[in-house]
Amino acid sequence: MPTSKGPFDYIVVGAGSAGATLAARLTEGGAYKVLLLEAGTEGSGYFWSRVPVGVSKMIDLPAVNWCFSSEPDEGSGGRRIEVPRGKMLGGSSSINGMVYIRGQAQDYDHWAQLGNRGWSWQEVLPVFKRMENYDGGSDEYRGRNGPLRVTDTPRHKIPLLEKMIEAAAKIGLPFNPDLNGASQEGIGMSQVTIARGRRQSTAFCYLDPARSRANLSIETGALAETLILDGKRCVGVRYSVGGEKREARATREIIVCSGSINSPKLLELSGIGQGERLRGLGIAPVHELAGVGENLRDHYSPRVKFAITARNATFNDNARGWRLAREALKYALWGEGFLATTSVPIRMYFRTRPGLESPDATVSILPFLYERVGHERRIARRRGITMNINVLRSESTGSVHIKSADPRDPPAIRFNFLSAQTDREGLLAAIRKGRELMATPPVKELTGEEIAPGAHLQTDEELLDWVRNNAETTYHPV
Repeated sequence: MPTSKGPFDYIVVGAGSAGATLAARLTEGGAYKVLLLEAGTEGSGYFWSRVPVGVSKMIDLPAVNWCFSSEPDEGSGGRRIEVPRGKMLGGSSSINGMVYIRGQAQDYDHWAQLGNRGWSWQEVLPVFKRMENYDGGSDEYRGRNGPLRVTDTPRHKIPLLEKMIEAAAKIGLPFNPDLNGASQEGIGMSQVTIARGRRQSTAFCYLDPARSRANLSIETGALAETLILDGKRCVGVRYSVGGEKREARATREIIVCSGSINSPKLLELSGIGQGERLRGLGIAPVHELAGVGENLRDHYSPRVKFAITARNATFNDNARGWRLAREALKYALWGEGFLATTSVPIRMYFRTRPGLESPDATVSILPFLYERVGHERRIARRRGITMNINVLRSESTGSVHIKSADPRDPPAIRFNFLSAQTDREGLLAAIRKGRELMATPPVKELTGEEIAPGAHLQTDEELLDWVRNNAETTYHPV
């Protein structure tokens, strides 16, 4: 018999970006008793989890990362693509690139028009303002007193980026001082969940202040195995901790906050999903729901790379020798320098074709080249920049489905990248926009060869073939 806990008022499954926030909010008034379950670790023992540059360590670390990978498909050239997801308190907010971007007003209004009541821009804006603590921008759009600290990447700290801002203006992309303000078009410095040189995860901003509350219980290392159903009503969760079977029940709600990959997995393990698929795995369907696990999307992202000829212009120059020692000292004393900076300090939002109401693509610029050594990402010795190219609203859809009835088995993730023509066209236009930026003064004078895809690749088919065989995701599955 499993060890039984509860009853609680609410059980939140997953202590990530949503779950940690929700558990903290539900326990604020003291009226509700909440159990928060997290399959991963506490996370406080990992030094790199709070250091912004540590994203390169955390993104590949199995101790704090589910380390999923996708199924091979045509759009990825038959490759498996890494799908990192946070496995610790704070979830992916504890391992991600810390860029804070709300999305465009038109997207929220479109969701509302489709029937998603409560999600129009004017309805979600007060929530965004309430949660953030940001010093810049207009009071009309920005919040000042919330728990989530948001800061600007300082533009003067990286001179190369100033030249990119000048070049962008010449190709029709003016500087936007607040990419989370009235408009999300143009080139602007990334806003980030970093303060005083430290990552501001939901575990730190929401959960840490709530830990002492008597009405909040947190269990880590708790792998959710199935939901407990009474007819078609969910009343609890069965889970395991170190091999010990446990269960907990709630009188009000079970709230699944397990992310885009593990949420459909848990539903299917519980008999909620496509009946034929579940029966094929020996799971009796309790509630047949065809949409479970379907319509997966992510930002497919080719990495366009250029050499930079100017000395001391990129992070590659500061990542070795006495300069690295200097940066470490700056970080230790003042929480400053490239160790305290996001890897993506500047980004461009633009429209790839006439007639669009709002930007449909972005180029995020990393002021360094990186290389893979085994499963680890390291800053390369060669000096250069990397551009992450994205179509913002991918139309290529895939799926997430369990492969067995064993909760420990990873699900099958199928993205079907590039299956939509609009995605192919958008990526091609965005790659060419990135090339145009680097060929425009004053950036042109600092730019060496195009390392990837390489200037010899020019036709649509040549570029798409390169994308299929080299692109990664931007770790934004929905």
